[in-house]
Amino acid sequence: MRSDDISVIAPNLKKRWSGVTSTVFRLVPVQKQQINIACTGPNLPRDLPRITLLGLIFMRARTPRVWHARRNTEMLAGLALKWLLGKNLKLVFTSAAQRDHSPYTRFLIRRMDRVVATSARAAAFLKVPHQVIMHGVDSDRFRPAAHKRDVKDALGLPADHCLIGCFGRIRHQKGTDRFVEIMMRLVKRHTDVTAVITGGTTVDNRGFLDDLSGRVTRSGMGGRILFMGEQPDGKVPEFFRAMDIFVAPQRWEGFGLTPLEAMASGVPVVVTRAGAFEEMVVPGQTGIVVDTEDDEALEAAIEELVADPDRRAEMGRIARAHVLNNFALETEASALTRLYRELLDADA
Repeated sequence: MRSDDISVIAPNLKKRWSGVTSTVFRLVPVQKQQINIACTGPNLPRDLPRITLLGLIFMRARTPRVWHARRNTEMLAGLALKWLLGKNLKLVFTSAAQRDHSPYTRFLIRRMDRVVATSARAAAFLKVPHQVIMHGVDSDRFRPAAHKRDVKDALGLPADHCLIGCFGRIRHQKGTDRFVEIMMRLVKRHTDVTAVITGGTTVDNRGFLDDLSGRVTRSGMGGRILFMGEQPDGKVPEFFRAMDIFVAPQRWEGFGLTPLEAMASGVPVVVTRAGAFEEMVVPGQTGIVVDTEDDEALEAAIEELVADPDRRAEMGRIARAHVLNNFALETEASALTRLYRELLDADA
């Protein structure tokens, strides 16, 4: 795409995969159907429209464009392009943080033209005017299995077991250890239950993963609590479809997409009150919500669904409809596109 044709720039300036990276990569293909948008940054997928560093430097200064930042480094880069190189940029920042921002972050945020929060909880920590635009999920990619047993078989998972999944980065913040501890007790009581853990870990969390997998191995439950590792992006939806219950045991989270992806796949969820989980799960209808630090309640909620296949099926159907009606990826993309056009039209 020629720089003169670009109306919106979505930077992704972090090399390592993160939740923000996922947000950019899943949104831009939808947004490009609505507005001329391009990404910039390292390790971009080939199918994403992009603009290079040189393209940023030499793009026409007077042409109005939106720069949509999601990290401090990206806010700073937008300000540098605007202040130092004289680019006519309208700066947007999306915040998922559920904590007080540092003085440096507040300094950057105050210089944005528009600010977006991904949840009401994140919005409560913003000290500037803002609007809430919650994340959505691709409901075509994440959809229920036509034949769940076949999906389980294809993944090498026990087709006749109740599969309980916990997906995402493996680290203390995500509560993977809580999930493992609960599963070590639960699989003893239920011979038809298998726990499935997928996701990668960083070098500094390798010891955390090794400790968990070692405990499972020493307990003799290695065949019932499965560490499947990081999965290729194209295979992730299959794992969601194969599950009977999905658990998000996070201690802390920014937003947290995995419960939405599970619900879109027709799978009931058990979640803590971390992230935006309370805003996306309808208690008793699409899943069960428990207090963040209450391991006993978390275990009881999981076991409650293990014992009731009919309720699981009904909750899964309601969960799918709930996502379609309230958390479509197209809805998020359209809301952001309206924001972009407001900024661009104001400069026309």
